Amino acid sequence: MPFRFVHTADIHLDSPLRSLALRNGDLAELVGDASRQAFVSIVDLCLAERVDALVIAGDLYDGDQTSMKTARFLASQMTRLHQAGIRVFKIRGNHDALSRISKQLVFPETVTIFGGRSQSVLQTAGGLDVMFHGLSFASPKAPDSLLPKYSAAREGAVNVGIMHTSLAGSPGHDVYAPCSVADLHSHGFDYWALGHIHVRQVHPGASIVVMPGIPQGRDINEAAEKSVTLVTIRDDRTVEIEERLTSIAQFERVNVDLTETVEWSEVVGRVRSALEDVRASVRSRHAVVRLSLTGASPLSWALIRDRDLLLAEAEQVAEHTGDTWVEMLELNVSPPAAETSEGAADPIFELAQSMRADAGSEAFRAEARALVQKMIADLPPDGRDFAGKDEAELELFLDRALANGADLVTARLKAGGSQ
Repeated sequence: MPFRFVHTADIHLDSPLRSLALRNGDLAELVGDASRQAFVSIVDLCLAERVDALVIAGDLYDGDQTSMKTARFLASQMTRLHQAGIRVFKIRGNHDALSRISKQLVFPETVTIFGGRSQSVLQTAGGLDVMFHGLSFASPKAPDSLLPKYSAAREGAVNVGIMHTSLAGSPGHDVYAPCSVADLHSHGFDYWALGHIHVRQVHPGASIVVMPGIPQGRDINEAAEKSVTLVTIRDDRTVEIEERLTSIAQFERVNVDLTETVEWSEVVGRVRSALEDVRASVRSRHAVVRLSLTGASPLSWALIRDRDLLLAEAEQVAEHTGDTWVEMLELNVSPPAAETSEGAADPIFELAQSMRADAGSEAFRAEARALVQKMIADLPPDGRDFAGKDEAELELFLDRALANGADLVTARLKAGGSQ
């Protein structure tokens, strides 16, 4: 009989929300609970497929959590696996190293949590000997490769390595236990169960190296379907993998071209068609959409001025579409070229040009930067990333804010003032 296990990582249970929670409480509640529901679906998959083991390659937790609710939830899910005779093999990732819960919870004896020294644990099932090799890190920093600390492959067994690593590096992820795929292939293991990078990667070769990605996206930067990997080791020791969907809420970017729309109803109609199309294509239960409206339309000034009304219309359309949410509305619309040319001498256009020129000056930008930095300092820690996570992102935020401010003032004047 084959030996089967599910490989997952980077669950980030109860990961805190930031800007999402400030605007839409219902959506924040959905996404805030999604990582937990995704973990339930992973356990459900293990039970339905009657696997022999669940492998968690780090970052089950999100950080320094102390919630007893999280503790009780984890205990109940591990008990479900224990009662079904399914082993759990888990290593600690960089986020787990910060978690207090990870040091206090007591799991059933069927759960193996690898420590700071390399360990190898043998599991025999279906006539196959499978050796799981794992190593956790006690600190959130791991600047050096952990591969030299792993033991050699056990002869006569199928060898599975579990590692939390950034590999050769990935945008948006800190360097963590770096190593190359080639080095993993040459180590002699049959399968490498990796974690840390939130995008699925498969590297076939002398061994199969899999980064399963995050099983549930947390924001628009973790868009598209999310999944885990079902691994089957055949009697002849060949390894097969299958991707299995786990995301409860799926983030998607949707562009809607409003070129030549002249009636508000046309705009709403195009938004409706776009949301219906994305709902039909999304396999996850919920579709969480960032709408980007673009194109040249005579309605551009009214759309910018009445952005709040447009958002309310889009949210209503999403609700009628079913299990669909609008996470944010982005506007990049402009008047037709002929209208812009005709309005070159219009005092409103002249005012807009003057505002953009002033906004481009370093003195004005410095004042705006200081104001934003003061706002950031006054916010609680979970809300301080709204203008970016570093200086470069702050400058991009200022670019957008200053340009949008000029557009908004122009739109209100051009469209006849606010309502």
